[in-house]
Amino acid sequence: MVGASLALLLPRHLRILVVERFSIPQEQSPADYQPSFDARATALSHGSRQILEMAGIWPTLEKHAQPITDIHVSDRGHWGSTWLNHKQEDWHALGYVVENAWLGRSLMQVLKQKANVDFACPASVTDIRVQTAGADITIEQDHNTHIVTAKLAAIADGADSNSCRILGIDHNINDYGHTAVIANICTAEPHHGIARERFTDTGPMALLPLIDTEQHKNRSALIWTLPDDDAEALLTLDDNAFLEQLQKRFGSWQGRFTHIGKRSSYRLKLSTAREQVRRHIVVLGNAAHSLHPVAGQGFNLALRDVAALAKLLEKACSEGCDIGALAVLNHYQQQQQNDQYLTMLFSDILPSLFSSRSLPVQAGRNLGLVGLELLPPLKSSLIRFAAGIRYR
Repeated sequence: MVGASLALLLPRHLRILVVERFSIPQEQSPADYQPSFDARATALSHGSRQILEMAGIWPTLEKHAQPITDIHVSDRGHWGSTWLNHKQEDWHALGYVVENAWLGRSLMQVLKQKANVDFACPASVTDIRVQTAGADITIEQDHNTHIVTAKLAAIADGADSNSCRILGIDHNINDYGHTAVIANICTAEPHHGIARERFTDTGPMALLPLIDTEQHKNRSALIWTLPDDDAEALLTLDDNAFLEQLQKRFGSWQGRFTHIGKRSSYRLKLSTAREQVRRHIVVLGNAAHSLHPVAGQGFNLALRDVAALAKLLEKACSEGCDIGALAVLNHYQQQQQNDQYLTMLFSDILPSLFSSRSLPVQAGRNLGLVGLELLPPLKSSLIRFAAGIRYR
């Protein structure tokens, strides 16, 4: 999704090749799309909506986007809580939750209409060699191998990036010792567009509102983070036992949990590339920085990165500069480093802060939540920070 977003935002006169290891369906028919109960979803911030509007795909996305009108943050077993509301910033919504399948389909539908975009898929990159004039990229497709030379190779192939391995780009990794358990659920009461962040002594939980399907109403996306051993035991429970444990930990904010779909899990790690730019090379998305999901910032940060990069590359083109020049790419990295650092720091500190059992820390964080309610300017700053608005 990150690479496709960059391709949509790049100047139209550039020739773009999208290399994707999965097949892209020949027929993209958004009108026929039906949301699946078990579909994974992504939370998009208000700022990300603005970027996707620039990319020209928001009118298509909006049809299947569930607006987040409020965010409720609470600390289990303690008195501190706060509400964030879209009306505080005069926005239509604080953010949106969109199924990944619909987001990917919409990106590809618009991208395939671009005359300057070609596709190599299904295909894989087997080698990347940086030369003076550009990056020589070896692509294997249909049992054949060929080399293309690009002024800039944008690497956006996920946290376990094969392209980074080829280039010898290492990552700094902090294993949290926690696992995220993910599933879609139904509740007895409607979510009313409210996203709920619930901090517990074993890790944060989030419930994100989803659009209804024909068969299931009051649908939400659950992200439950907890120690690895606890997660492993939780995943062995049957549905009823799982929902019973969830009810105990989460509470009855949306009434009784009535249904759960397919459960999945992944280990939580903070992963950051030691190099994001080289001459003719830029690393983006989870390949550059893979964050804790507590604040829902991963894809939103990546979108801000690609929007900034596309703008700088357009400027470089207008000035007759080489878009793969190290000076151009260093400018991008310097411009984004503050946003990246603060967003990663926020996502990294928040879960440890709210899982601490230290009495002074517990008192301090609850006073902080109450302070947000008493100081509207502080709350507004937090909302705009989470939306990424102040960085553009």
